[in-house]
Amino acid sequence: MKVLVLGGDGFCGWPTALHLSQAGHDITIVDNLSRRFIDVELEVESLTPIQPIHERITVWKEKTGKQIGFVNLDIAKEYTRLVDLFLDVQPDAVVHFAEQRAAPYSMRDSAAKRYTVDNNVSGTHNVLCAIVESGLDIAVVHLGTMGVYGYGWSGTAPIPEGYLTVSVPTPDGDLEREILHPANPGSVYHMTKTLDQLLFAFYAKNDLVRITDLHQGIVWGTQTPETALDDRLINRFDYDGDYGTVLNRFIMQAAIGHPLTVHGTGGQTRAFIHIRDTVRCIQIALENPPAKGDQVSVFNQVTETHRLKDLAEMVSKLTGAEIAYLPNPRKEAAENDLNVTRERFLALGLNPTTLSEGLVEETRDIGAKYADRVDLSKIIAKTVWNAGMETSPDLMS
Repeated sequence: MKVLVLGGDGFCGWPTALHLSQAGHDITIVDNLSRRFIDVELEVESLTPIQPIHERITVWKEKTGKQIGFVNLDIAKEYTRLVDLFLDVQPDAVVHFAEQRAAPYSMRDSAAKRYTVDNNVSGTHNVLCAIVESGLDIAVVHLGTMGVYGYGWSGTAPIPEGYLTVSVPTPDGDLEREILHPANPGSVYHMTKTLDQLLFAFYAKNDLVRITDLHQGIVWGTQTPETALDDRLINRFDYDGDYGTVLNRFIMQAAIGHPLTVHGTGGQTRAFIHIRDTVRCIQIALENPPAKGDQVSVFNQVTETHRLKDLAEMVSKLTGAEIAYLPNPRKEAAENDLNVTRERFLALGLNPTTLSEGLVEETRDIGAKYADRVDLSKIIAKTVWNAGMETSPDLMS
């Protein structure tokens, strides 16, 4: 299968490109390297040393004999080049990671909010328009987020996979209808993913584009079997307050003897998935696309859920790290339950990696190994969700 991996230089995109290449697919990465430029903007690098994209690709060929193509293209701004690329490569599928992925970054200031909307929404719409204009039958696999559902849904009622059956009262009796699950985004980033949903629903209905939307939990871990083949293939590990996902931040903090920073009560429940399972899920989705004319196929791409305070205690028991409770920069409930339906990937053969299996390895092989690369000034989250929220010296230091 010919596959274009949009955003294939990023945290999820790079290991996915390698995994699909190893599985025998013909892969071309399309990326404008924007995540590397954001490193420069934020003045913080990945905990793991990331090689230039062309060196990464060269090393992959040396190690496996497999070729991965690369095109430097901004899908949100270079529409004509995108159409031409589709016509030239004639891909069977597109995997779409090419969106600004961090909720805290999307709330930094008005510039970051506008960039996130302009990049994410325009990029997604351009992909769909380009598929229609090309006349090709290209299946789309999009990496979405569990955050489209928000965290106010009842813990006793499982969040279904994308759709909800509702009863609509009428004078002639109740009518049952299936609708997209109501969206409740908690950041500008999450809002763009809810807008993606509507774009997908329209193009699936109007133009019969075959689309799979993966509502993914928080990704933790660094390596996949492919990225572990050589140090020069290593994946990103973000730990800063804007891009570091919570469990990876705990792993890094424990490795350097820094308290584990829990924001608020720690009663927030979140869904998690290891990066090894992310790439497997992408492959499963690619190999099981919806039929032409079907509604958007939605998977909840999660393997387990945990309260943040329980997660911190788990890492603390493993490493001996202390836990520090700081004011919460986000505008969210102090506590929530999260009951998630996730049967579709399990039915298709996913064998999940659990926290208990991967934490020791990750703490030893990544957190401790690269601890000397940590910039201590970048650890604490400094972005607040709105100007009216109270902050404290502990939070903003």
